[in-house]
Amino acid sequence: MTQKPASRIVHINGWPGIGKLTIGRLLAKRLGARLIDNHMLLNPAEALFARSNPLHASLREQIRQTFFDHAVRADPAESFVFTDALADDGYDSATFSWYLDLAAARGADLIAILLDCAPEENARRLISPGRSEALKLTDTAMLQRLRANYKLLRGLAERTIEIDTTNLSPEQTTVQILADIGV
Repeated sequence: MTQKPASRIVHINGWPGIGKLTIGRLLAKRLGARLIDNHMLLNPAEALFARSNPLHASLREQIRQTFFDHAVRADPAESFVFTDALADDGYDSATFSWYLDLAAARGADLIAILLDCAPEENARRLISPGRSEALKLTDTAMLQRLRANYKLLRGLAERTIEIDTTNLSPEQTTVQILADIGV
C-alpha cells in the first residue's frame, strides 16, 4: 500500500513584488496543496481601513485568528502553501509563530521558503500589471525604504530554503523548491 506523503505547511516569504503569489500558485498545484496568499488575510482589513488606523491591525488579527483556528481542523492530509512578506522584527516574528503553531497542531512539516532578488529586479516586478487592483504594493519608493530599513525574516523554521530569483523564472524557482524539498 502506498503511503500518502505527510501534510506540509510551506511558507513563502519575500519582499513585495518578488513573485510569491506566482510561485505559490505553481507550487500549490504541483504539491496538490491549498494556496493562501497573504492578501486573502490582509485585503478585508485593507478594504475598510487605512493601514495607519488601529482598526486595520485589529481586524487583520481577528481574521488571522479565525483563519488559523479553522485551518487546524482541515483534513489532516491537506497541505498548504502560504505567502507572506515578513521582516526580521518582533511583530513579524510573532506572526510567523502562527505557522509554527499550525504545523505543530496538524503534525505537518513546516518548510520556510525565503525568496529574494536584486533590488532593481524587485522594483521592476513591483509595478507589474494587476498588482494595484489586487491591493498590492506598487510604490517603488516604499519598497526601497522597506529594503533599506528591514531584513527578511529567516531562521525560525527547522527547515529554510533560500533562493535568489533574480535570474530565475517562476517555473525555474518552483522546480528548485520542489527539488530542495524532495518532491
